Formats: sequence, structure tokens, C-alpha cells
Amino acid sequence: MKLRPSRERGRGRHGWLDSHHTFSFAGYYDPAHMGFRALRVINDDRVVGGAGFPPHGHRDMEIVSYVVEGALEHEDSQGNGSVIRPGDVQRMSAGRGIRHSEYNHSPTAAVRFLQIWIEPRERGLVPGYEQQHVGDARKGRLALIASPEGGEDGDGAVRIHQDTRIYASLLSAGESVEHRLAPDRHAWLQVVRGELTLSDATGGNLELREGD
Repeated sequence: MKLRPSRERGRGRHGWLDSHHTFSFAGYYDPAHMGFRALRVINDDRVVGGAGFPPHGHRDMEIVSYVVEGALEHEDSQGNGSVIRPGDVQRMSAGRGIRHSEYNHSPTAAVRFLQIWIEPRERGLVPGYEQQHVGDARKGRLALIASPEGGEDGDGAVRIHQDTRIYASLLSAGESVEHRLAPDRHAWLQVVRGELTLSDATGGNLELREGD
């Protein structure tokens, strides 16, 4: 197990946006942290009320948005539009090219969300969009929120074009979950809020806090 401490992440502060970058992104470059296998970006974004990202383009990336607090408004060049709230997960396949905007839906309250980028298994896909509500399925267990099979796996997961699975969990004090990795599989754990102990099969333990 290898720890990536929260305090070592990159950070971009732009007045309306406070963003922590787990991997190299925009003005933050660290050749030792360019991603983790197919996982390219985890941005922990906080946007003040009434502000957001104006229309901009993406291509050849699976972009998963996971709202922690507040509400995020999404519109894209495919005609999709929605508001994402805590318990929702959204997937946008940029494919051969798409433009979208993301704004804080509230004029006053901040929104906090994780933006997760995963490299697709092939380039030039048809752009796509999907949103699901996970909600209480995360309480006390690992709920699947994104996978190659999507909703066929249960839990209302969105479908991503990569051999990758994303789980989310909400644990109360004293609760625990276990995930067994299949041979030749790898895992990244991101602590969104609170503190926890991560243990592996060899007896190793890591104490993790928000952002680790």
C-alpha cells in the first residue's frame, strides 16, 4: 500500500473555484503523479454560489462527476441537461468530441464535487451521457456506481468504456467493508470525508484522512 497524502496534492485557487488535484492537472504538474493505470484525474472541486465552468471541450475521456454537497448543473452539446445532487453519479463519454458546462445550481450555497477522469479502452467513441441515483445504497457497504456493464451490475451504476469499477461507501463509526482484489487487479481508495483505517491481507494498516 502506498499513501498519497492530501497535503501533497496540487491546488488551484481562482476565487470562484478551489480545486485539489490528486494527479497532474492544468497548472499543476508532477511527473511522479500523472495518474493510476486508467485513472487519470481526481479533482476535488468547490465552486462558490452562482459560478462555474463555462462551455469547454473534451475528447477521448470518460468523465464521472460525484456530488458531495450542493447541486451541480450540467449542459452539453448533445442536448443533455440536468442537476446533480448528493447521491447522484453522472458519466459523460467525451469520445470523438463534446462541449459542456458545469455551474453551481445555487446562487448562494457552495457545491463540492469530485471530477474523475478515466481513459477509455478505445478512442473515437460516440459521445454519450448517463446519470443514476445511488443514494442510500452506499450506507454500510460498497455500492457500485460505475462499471463496464453499467446498471446490469445492480446498484444503478453508470456504464463506462473501460475495464474499471468505481464503488462508493458511507460508513458510520465502527462500520467496515471488505473488498477482495482479483488476481492482477489494482485499487485506488479516495477518502472524501472523515477518517478511516485501511488494512490489507498482510496485516498492514494505514490511517487515512479526508483527501488522502
